[in-house]
Parts: sequence; C-alpha cells; structure tokens
Amino acid sequence: MELSRRTLLGGFTAVLGGSLVGCSSGMNTAGTTAKKNTTTELTMWCWPGGLGKSVLDDTIAHFPDPKIKYSEIGGDYKQKLVTTFNGGTGIPDITGIKGEDIASLLPQADRFVDLKTVGADSVLGDYLEWKVNQATTLDGKVIGLPIDVGPTALYYREDIFAAAGLPSDPAQVAAQLKSWDDFFNAGVQLKAKNPKALLVWDATDLYDMVVGQGTERYISKDNKFIGDQDHIRKAWDTSVKAMTLKIDGKTPSGSPDWNAGLDQGTVPAHIGAAWVALDIKSAVKSSAGKWRLAATPSGPANFGGSFLAITKNAADPQKAFDVIKYMLNPDNEAKAFADAQIFPSTPAAYDKPQLKAADKFFGGQVPIDVFGPAAKAIPVAYQSPYDDSVAAPFHDELKTVQTGAKTSDAAWSAAVSKAKAIAKRQGVQ
Repeated sequence: MELSRRTLLGGFTAVLGGSLVGCSSGMNTAGTTAKKNTTTELTMWCWPGGLGKSVLDDTIAHFPDPKIKYSEIGGDYKQKLVTTFNGGTGIPDITGIKGEDIASLLPQADRFVDLKTVGADSVLGDYLEWKVNQATTLDGKVIGLPIDVGPTALYYREDIFAAAGLPSDPAQVAAQLKSWDDFFNAGVQLKAKNPKALLVWDATDLYDMVVGQGTERYISKDNKFIGDQDHIRKAWDTSVKAMTLKIDGKTPSGSPDWNAGLDQGTVPAHIGAAWVALDIKSAVKSSAGKWRLAATPSGPANFGGSFLAITKNAADPQKAFDVIKYMLNPDNEAKAFADAQIFPSTPAAYDKPQLKAADKFFGGQVPIDVFGPAAKAIPVAYQSPYDDSVAAPFHDELKTVQTGAKTSDAAWSAAVSKAKAIAKRQGVQ
C-alpha cells in the first residue's frame, strides 16, 4: 500500500509556541460559560508537515486572543491522540486527523464538535464534496474541515517513453493510455525496447489504486461485507496482470531501489498522489526536467488528505472554528501548497498564482492542470471504520502471488476467507 512520506520531506521540526506531546491548555474539561469567557489559550496538534509553515505562523499572529499554542506531534499520531483522549487530560482544543484515520474515528464522533453547530454550513460548499463526505457520519455530523487531498496522476520519464516509441507528450499519453490495458500494453512495448525499464514499479501498489477508482470498497453502508464482489476482484486481477506480463519491477515506493530507479530509468513511471512530487524531486539528481505528468489510466483515485477537528473538550468551540476556517480558506490552502505541496481541498485555490505556476522539474508543465481536474473527479465511496483491517489480507496475499508462493486463485480464496473472518469479528454482517 502506498504510504505518504510528506511527513518526512515536507515538514518542519520547530514546535511553535508549544511543546511536544503531552502539552495542554489546562482547559481540557471545559464546558461552562464562565470557563469559555476566561479562555486565554487554544491548543492545536498536528504532525510534522501537516500544515504549511507560513500559514501556521500567519494564523498564530492573526489570533492573538486567545493565543494559539501549537504542538507538532511525531510518531504514531493517531495512537497518541487516542491515548490522550482515553486518559482524559491534555486533550487539544484543535487536532489534525489524517485521512487514513478519519473513518476509524467517525464512530467516536462524540469526542468531536459537530462543525455544523458552530457555523460550518457557511463554508462546507467551498470544499470538495467527496472530501467533506469522508468526515461526515451516517447521521450527518461533520467532525473535520479538510486540510488537503491527494489526487493521483501518472508521473513518467518523457525521454524514456520517447526512446521506446511510446507517446511522450502529456496530452498524447493521456489520450493513448486511457485504460489499465493501454498502460500495460505500453509497459510490454517499453520492456521490449528497454528491458531494464519496467513500467509498473510495484504491482501490489496498483491494487489500492484500482480499488480507489471505484465507488465501493469492502463494507457497504448497511455494514455488510462486499470484499468478495466483482469490484474487488477487478482490482486484484489488474494487479496480477502486471505480474503475469512481467512488467512488475517489485520496487516499493519510497524504498532505496525506487529512489535510485527514478533517476537511473529503471523506474520510468509512478502513479501516485500530488504529494509524491516531493518524493520524486528529492530522489532524483540527473533527471530533473525529464519528468512529465498525465492523467491516471482509468480515472483518478485519492491517497491521503487530512482534516482539522475540534474536540468536545475545547474551551471555546466557536473561536476554535474561527481559527480552522481562517487557516483552511482558499488563499491559505494555496500558500500551504507553495510551502510543502499540501494540495488544496478548496477548488477556488486552484486558480491562485501559487498553483498556476509552471514547474521546470516537469518540463514547464503546470501540475494543477492535471491534478485539479483529477481532484474534482474523485469517485465518492463509503469508507467503513473497518476497511483497513479487512483490506490487510488482500495486500498480504497479493504478495504471495508476486513472490510465486501461491497462484492467484489460491491467494484470492485465502484473502477473502481471512477478510470475512476479520469483518465478522468487527460485527460486520
């Protein structure tokens, strides 16, 4: 499964106006009017790289009363947040929630303020609807305002595509590599001309990509297991096909071999979220300017993208909402993109100068021209709190196919059986 490395590459390590995990405003059981009236501080937590530095600095300066005390929390963020909730002390007023954690926290919505009760209806329409839906409970409560999203695109080496006789201009690539079959056929052609250049960096990564292009995952809204149905089998078979065609580089993203392969041409392409640009730019030395961007074959998916939430312990929920509304307005989301490629969740930001700039790394392309339409076209899919745990056997069993330890059918049967058992233990029907 593709994981974000932006927390390492796009972050800043200084703790602004606060300390590391464990800091507190001292108002963690707030609830009375008197207490709210004497609020002198709002505490805010996020992980390294989760917020743009200039936006954070500006927000802290913009709200001097009550003072914002910001803490940057490293390590397992979700675990530290949940542990703090369970302990009952030191709970921040405002907290970040990672996109991969939001579904698991929706059943704990009573720990957060429903943002609709403090005026969110006036701004929710400014954000991508599908992203807001991720932070919305089945009964309509909204527990988080979107920080960012992770729309996908095809990153590829223009020089390597051209040398193999493949389309190399971004418009041509998008037109001719529309489907996974088109993409795989290009991979076969590329390998015939350049045996060391395998178009699929790691076939198991494609599995989550294809699942993310659909409107269903593993568990339905009515809490039924659907991981054995055609939409999941399609994603499975797509991943396996790349292995069967022998265009699978078996090079996990973020690994040393992946980093080296990007520059050396043995990893001539990658399909990933907008934040992957930082990873690729950090990895390569000689191939800057040779990379291009095109639409994801078979349509966009989303990886990553987070939220700011207000806890029920907040001393002043209304003031806390004023803070996150300001921090996440289109102008500030555009600034965060300039800071650390934190891709905006507000479409109005896509027309800001920071996102309209040409990028020399991509041969003068304007990345928003690819990622903007992708962000708006992400399919809406229900995400169960149990999706990640149910998905794990599929990832594990795909690895056995990749290594040759099992046939595709045998691994599929094992994955479904294990996933059903996990779902049943979680109370899924």
